[in-house]
Amino acid sequence: MDKFLIDKSGPLTGRTTAGGAKNSCLALMAAALLTDEPVILENTPNLVDVRTMSKVLENLGVRVSQETGSIRLDASRAEGYNAPYDMVRTMRASYYVLGPLTARRGKAEVSLPGGCAIGQRPIDLHLKGLSMLGAEITTSRGFIFTRADKLRGSVIDISGPRGSSVGATINVLLAATLAKGVTVLEGAAREPEVEDLAAMLGKMGAKIEGAGTDRIIVRGVSELGGAAHRVIPDRIETGTFAVASAITRGDVTIQDCCPEHLKTVLDLLECAGVRVEISEQTLRVRAGDGLSAFRLRTEPYPGFPTDLQAQFCALATQAEGKSQIEETIFENRFLHVPELIRLGGDIKILGSRLIVSGPTALYSAPVMASDLRASAALVLAALVADGTSEINRIYHLDRGYENLEVKLTRLGAKIVRVSSAA
Repeated sequence: MDKFLIDKSGPLTGRTTAGGAKNSCLALMAAALLTDEPVILENTPNLVDVRTMSKVLENLGVRVSQETGSIRLDASRAEGYNAPYDMVRTMRASYYVLGPLTARRGKAEVSLPGGCAIGQRPIDLHLKGLSMLGAEITTSRGFIFTRADKLRGSVIDISGPRGSSVGATINVLLAATLAKGVTVLEGAAREPEVEDLAAMLGKMGAKIEGAGTDRIIVRGVSELGGAAHRVIPDRIETGTFAVASAITRGDVTIQDCCPEHLKTVLDLLECAGVRVEISEQTLRVRAGDGLSAFRLRTEPYPGFPTDLQAQFCALATQAEGKSQIEETIFENRFLHVPELIRLGGDIKILGSRLIVSGPTALYSAPVMASDLRASAALVLAALVADGTSEINRIYHLDRGYENLEVKLTRLGAKIVRVSSAA
């Protein structure tokens, strides 16, 4: 099992690029099941999760051709409808095939999903949406079984107790494109990844209005065609590099990104004393006169993203004063806190809130990553910790960051990947 060895680094400086958005790419790949014509995706990241989704689709009969930065998907001979446990258990987004299979094949058998251990993430809203489109749904032996002669449009409230569900919005949106009549998704997720999916579905011939708002209207069509589409930049990777620059008091320019997708995050950085310069596809983040404590509360888009909460927790250890962080999306997303404390962080957990006192002098220690974003937080903290820190179980990082250590090293970080064989 690979690990990182990270020495304390000076200010990170230079330029880097944001890759394609993982969470968008996975949904776009599932959309290929809706047509017999090829779907070509550009700006695709080379990540473990993308490779896992490729295997899921290939198991269904989709022909997947992957080159550097692009994927071609051809579902013209895809007759499978089963996504087994050994594939789905490692990545929740595998269940995105549920909606397209039900809409196109009239049936699906998909294992209940797995993924990071950051809290309960039930798929009841996915099943509710498909059921309201007319699918018959049963669960047995750890599988979800759906059957439908023809899906029919409906008015569906897709919101949940913790706000809008990105996954449920995506799954039901995929299914509704081929449903007869009009589907109205109330309480829909507004995330850029949903907009990106709607944009590609539109190229395929779908009729969708309102993507990017909490009310999406889908007028079903009888069939969809192929399309070529460029995946949007990954806003979470962009935000992670922004924090890397801020925590090391560096000067980093991130190219090929979309700052508009990070307005809440960038506003918070500026409030904390970080200098931010924005252009259409470029973001420059550099040290100001000092880091000040801040308050953040995770919320569905356009609020502060839960996927950047752990990284900002690491940043708060170097800010002057007491920062307050409230997590409202996942109930178990503080698994990084004990590990940051091992590195010297002064952090207290008060229910769904954190109180982070700073600045504290961090020091090296062996730590263990518990999930994808927690891994990133530990890497960021290690950049400013005295000595050599050892970050274990970095396979989580490989799910969502392509060559993170390479990109950070080019900015001046002292980071080495050590393989289990070594």
